[in-house]
Amino acid sequence: MPDNQLEQSKTLIKLGQPETDTWALSRVEEALPETRPVIVPVALWLQNKEDEKLAPWLSSDTELTPALANDLAKSPLVAIDFPAFTDGRGYTLARLLRERFGYQGEIRAIGDVLVDQLYYMSRCGFDALALREDQHLEDALRALGAFSVSYQPGVDVREALFERRLRESGHA
Repeated sequence: MPDNQLEQSKTLIKLGQPETDTWALSRVEEALPETRPVIVPVALWLQNKEDEKLAPWLSSDTELTPALANDLAKSPLVAIDFPAFTDGRGYTLARLLRERFGYQGEIRAIGDVLVDQLYYMSRCGFDALALREDQHLEDALRALGAFSVSYQPGVDVREALFERRLRESGHA
Protein backbone atom coordinates (compact mmCIF):
# COMPACT_ATOMS: atom_id res chain seq x y z
CA MET A 1 0.00 0.00 0.00
CA PRO A 2 1.38 3.45 -0.86
CA ASP A 3 2.26 5.43 2.23
CA ASN A 4 0.71 8.57 0.72
CA GLN A 5 -2.68 7.17 1.79
CA LEU A 6 -1.73 7.42 5.47
CA GLU A 7 -3.12 10.06 7.82
CA GLN A 8 -1.12 11.78 10.53
CA SER A 9 -2.83 13.67 13.32
CA LYS A 10 -1.78 17.29 13.27
CA THR A 11 -3.29 17.94 16.70
CA LEU A 12 -2.97 15.19 19.29
CA ILE A 13 -3.68 15.64 22.98
CA LYS A 14 -2.43 12.88 25.26
CA LEU A 15 -3.09 12.87 29.00
CA GLY A 16 -4.28 16.47 28.73
CA GLN A 17 -1.15 17.78 26.99
CA PRO A 18 -0.28 18.48 23.34
CA GLU A 19 1.95 15.80 21.87
CA THR A 20 3.56 15.02 18.54
CA ASP A 21 1.84 12.02 17.01
CA THR A 22 4.31 9.25 16.22
CA TRP A 23 1.62 6.89 14.86
CA ALA A 24 0.32 7.06 11.30
CA LEU A 25 -3.26 5.97 10.58
CA SER A 26 -4.31 3.70 7.74
CA ARG A 27 -7.95 3.23 6.84
CA VAL A 28 -7.17 0.73 4.07
CA GLU A 29 -8.48 -2.72 5.01
CA GLU A 30 -6.76 -4.81 2.34
CA ALA A 31 -3.03 -4.27 2.87
CA LEU A 32 -0.51 -3.18 5.47
CA PRO A 33 1.48 -0.02 4.82
CA GLU A 34 5.26 -0.15 5.06
CA THR A 35 5.37 2.77 7.50
CA ARG A 36 5.64 1.95 11.20
CA PRO A 37 4.27 2.55 13.74
CA VAL A 38 0.81 2.57 12.21
CA ILE A 39 -2.79 2.17 13.35
CA VAL A 40 -4.74 -0.19 11.07
CA PRO A 41 -8.29 -1.59 10.91
CA VAL A 42 -8.87 -4.19 13.63
CA ALA A 43 -9.39 -7.08 11.18
CA LEU A 44 -6.01 -6.40 9.57
CA TRP A 45 -4.39 -5.98 12.99
CA LEU A 46 -5.79 -9.33 14.17
CA GLN A 47 -4.06 -11.03 11.22
CA ASN A 48 -0.74 -9.35 12.15
CA LYS A 49 -1.02 -8.77 15.90
CA GLU A 50 2.47 -10.11 16.56
CA ASP A 51 3.87 -6.94 14.92
CA GLU A 52 4.45 -4.59 17.88
CA LYS A 53 4.54 -1.57 15.57
CA LEU A 54 0.88 -2.07 14.63
CA ALA A 55 -2.14 -0.96 16.63
CA PRO A 56 -5.84 -1.50 15.89
CA TRP A 57 -8.63 0.97 15.32
CA LEU A 58 -12.19 -0.04 16.02
CA SER A 59 -15.16 1.17 14.04
CA SER A 60 -18.05 2.47 16.12
CA ASP A 61 -20.10 -0.67 15.37
CA THR A 62 -17.46 -3.10 16.66
CA GLU A 63 -18.84 -5.82 18.92
CA LEU A 64 -16.44 -5.88 21.84
CA THR A 65 -16.40 -9.53 22.84
CA PRO A 66 -14.26 -10.94 25.67
CA ALA A 67 -12.09 -12.70 23.05
CA LEU A 68 -11.46 -9.46 21.16
CA ALA A 69 -10.80 -7.56 24.39
CA ASN A 70 -8.26 -10.24 25.36
CA ASP A 71 -6.45 -9.72 22.03
CA LEU A 72 -6.62 -5.92 22.37
CA ALA A 73 -4.99 -6.14 25.82
CA LYS A 74 -1.72 -6.96 24.04
CA SER A 75 -1.73 -3.73 22.02
CA PRO A 76 -0.16 -0.56 23.46
CA LEU A 77 -2.82 1.55 21.75
CA VAL A 78 -6.42 1.07 20.66
CA ALA A 79 -7.98 3.78 18.52
CA ILE A 80 -11.75 4.17 18.34
CA ASP A 81 -13.22 5.84 15.29
CA PHE A 82 -15.95 8.48 15.43
CA PRO A 83 -17.35 8.51 11.88
CA ALA A 84 -19.58 11.47 12.84
CA PHE A 85 -19.65 13.59 15.98
CA THR A 86 -23.27 12.47 16.47
CA ASP A 87 -22.25 8.79 16.76
CA GLY A 88 -21.81 8.09 20.46
CA ARG A 89 -21.03 4.36 20.29
CA GLY A 90 -17.30 5.06 20.66
CA TYR A 91 -17.89 6.34 24.20
CA THR A 92 -19.35 2.96 25.13
CA LEU A 93 -16.46 1.07 23.54
CA ALA A 94 -13.91 3.09 25.53
CA ARG A 95 -15.79 2.65 28.78
CA LEU A 96 -16.16 -1.10 28.24
CA LEU A 97 -12.46 -1.45 27.44
CA ARG A 98 -11.49 0.37 30.64
CA GLU A 99 -14.11 -0.82 33.13
CA ARG A 100 -15.25 -4.27 32.02
CA PHE A 101 -12.06 -5.51 30.40
CA GLY A 102 -9.42 -3.56 32.36
CA TYR A 103 -7.52 -2.26 29.32
CA GLN A 104 -4.43 -0.38 30.54
CA GLY A 105 -2.99 1.01 27.28
CA GLU A 106 -3.74 4.18 25.37
CA ILE A 107 -7.29 4.61 24.08
CA ARG A 108 -7.29 7.19 21.31
CA ALA A 109 -10.32 8.93 19.75
CA ILE A 110 -9.94 9.37 15.97
CA GLY A 111 -12.21 10.63 13.23
CA ASP A 112 -14.78 13.38 13.73
CA VAL A 113 -13.39 14.47 17.12
CA LEU A 114 -14.56 17.96 18.11
CA VAL A 115 -13.56 20.22 20.98
CA ASP A 116 -17.08 19.98 22.47
CA GLN A 117 -16.65 16.22 23.02
CA LEU A 118 -13.23 16.10 24.68
CA TYR A 119 -14.24 16.42 28.33
CA TYR A 120 -16.81 13.64 27.97
CA MET A 121 -14.39 11.44 26.06
CA SER A 122 -11.84 11.77 28.85
CA ARG A 123 -14.49 10.75 31.41
CA CYS A 124 -15.21 7.59 29.40
CA GLY A 125 -11.60 6.40 29.29
CA PHE A 126 -9.98 8.11 26.32
CA ASP A 127 -6.52 9.38 27.21
CA ALA A 128 -5.49 10.45 23.70
CA LEU A 129 -7.55 12.65 21.39
CA ALA A 130 -6.73 13.18 17.72
CA LEU A 131 -8.65 16.32 16.85
CA ARG A 132 -10.38 16.87 13.55
CA GLU A 133 -8.18 19.08 11.38
CA ASP A 134 -10.30 22.23 11.75
CA GLN A 135 -10.25 22.14 15.59
CA HIS A 136 -7.91 24.45 17.52
CA LEU A 137 -5.51 23.18 20.16
CA GLU A 138 -6.03 26.13 22.55
CA ASP A 139 -9.80 25.62 22.50
CA ALA A 140 -9.34 21.90 23.07
CA LEU A 141 -7.11 22.35 26.10
CA ARG A 142 -9.58 24.84 27.57
CA ALA A 143 -12.46 22.43 26.95
CA LEU A 144 -10.73 19.63 28.86
CA GLY A 145 -10.82 21.77 32.00
CA ALA A 146 -14.22 23.34 31.45
CA PHE A 147 -15.94 21.53 34.33
CA SER A 148 -14.58 21.32 37.85
CA VAL A 149 -17.24 18.96 39.21
CA SER A 150 -19.07 16.09 37.54
CA TYR A 151 -22.39 14.73 38.76
CA GLN A 152 -22.17 11.30 37.17
CA PRO A 153 -19.61 8.58 37.86
CA GLY A 154 -17.06 7.97 35.12
CA VAL A 155 -13.84 6.15 34.46
CA ASP A 156 -11.95 9.02 36.11
CA VAL A 157 -14.22 9.47 39.17
CA ARG A 158 -16.16 6.35 40.14
CA GLU A 159 -18.63 7.95 42.56
CA ALA A 160 -21.56 10.17 41.67
CA LEU A 161 -21.51 13.62 43.27
CA PHE A 162 -24.24 12.74 45.80
CA GLU A 163 -22.24 9.67 46.87
CA ARG A 164 -19.09 11.74 47.38
CA ARG A 165 -21.03 14.31 49.40
CA LEU A 166 -22.61 11.64 51.60
CA ARG A 167 -19.24 9.97 52.20
CA GLU A 168 -17.50 13.26 52.96
CA SER A 169 -20.25 14.35 55.38
CA GLY A 170 -20.08 11.05 57.26
CA HIS A 171 -23.65 10.00 56.35
CA ALA A 172 -22.68 7.17 54.04
